[in-house]
Amino acid sequence: MIVILPLAEIDATATERLLDRAFGPDRHRRTAYLIRQGTHAVPALSFAAVDDGALIGTIQCWPVRLMRDDGGSDPLVMVGPIAVEPARQGEGVGQSLTHHAIRAAEESGAPPLMLIGDPEYYGRFFGFDARATALWRAPGPIEQRRLLARGAAPEAAGMLAPRIRIFT
Repeated sequence: MIVILPLAEIDATATERLLDRAFGPDRHRRTAYLIRQGTHAVPALSFAAVDDGALIGTIQCWPVRLMRDDGGSDPLVMVGPIAVEPARQGEGVGQSLTHHAIRAAEESGAPPLMLIGDPEYYGRFFGFDARATALWRAPGPIEQRRLLARGAAPEAAGMLAPRIRIFT
């Protein structure tokens, strides 16, 4: 039976090994890592899926912001990485973790959510879309159509950047 726990209850080394298996050891070069560089995942929004004591999936959410071209700044929560043990992919583990994190974000009053991902998948199952993100930029290469948001995300031009202070 799969149980979802706070990620803080899982050994950090086990989480890193799972991320390496799911995304490869070069994952740190991806744009998503640049956006959240120097921050720490939000404990209240980061979870692990465990089956019979074995870690099979994780989701992390990060404090980021849109630094608007007009000088303003809007807080956001970046969802991901969502990692599932390769042998367990396709079983709905990632979907369960994502629904759990979204629910936790909504219940906590977190800022709008954003992620980099497949718009067809994340739109269909979780309500993410690119309506607000057309003018957003990232500190690395990105396919604009994969920059997605959910909730009352700012529809403004600006650069995504880390946000050191998390929401409370």
